[in-house]
Amino acid sequence: MIILEPPIDIGRDEAAAEAAEELSKSAYRQSGESLIERAIGQVLEWIADLLDGLSGTSPSGHAGLFMLIGLIILIAVVVLWRAGVLRTSHRRGRQAVFDTARPRSAAEYRAQSEQEAAAGDYTHAIRSRFRACVAELSERTILDERAGRTAYEVVTDAAHVVPDLRAPLQPAALAFTEVVYGNRPGTPERYAVVVAADEAARTARVLVRA
Repeated sequence: MIILEPPIDIGRDEAAAEAAEELSKSAYRQSGESLIERAIGQVLEWIADLLDGLSGTSPSGHAGLFMLIGLIILIAVVVLWRAGVLRTSHRRGRQAVFDTARPRSAAEYRAQSEQEAAAGDYTHAIRSRFRACVAELSERTILDERAGRTAYEVVTDAAHVVPDLRAPLQPAALAFTEVVYGNRPGTPERYAVVVAADEAARTARVLVRA
């Protein structure tokens, strides 16, 4: 015996509301509020108009529902890709702080970052300054010389030796990873966060255990 489900009728307003609700969930909010707002503003009206057209050719409303779901998935993929979330996950295994086995000194990285920041190139300035921070931690023997360490591993390993470093290093590691591997823009604010972490690395006091 075949049981027929009652037809699903989705109107313009209801479809737009459901799409807005889906796109405002936490996974999308983490991708950047401004990008989400632009995506919603450009797409919602088009979805609503499309569903209005489908309602005249599909009495049951199923075609409109499937189209809505497909569009939401497509929008989610595009938004997350543009925001760098998917690309960051794809390259998670290659997010080492240094791209060479023989990094330069902390002073050299620091001088380079200051030149880049003065030129307004905050993307490269953030990368160079965080490398200066990590090199500083290594020179002060807070970190060992292990190759391939990621930004978040820097936070964990340094905080194990100097717990007070976790607070300044955590946001700096996030800024470095988002800018270098997540395609986020370098900004003076993000650069300032990394500078603060570098200063903390230079002044951190290592407690000598008896």
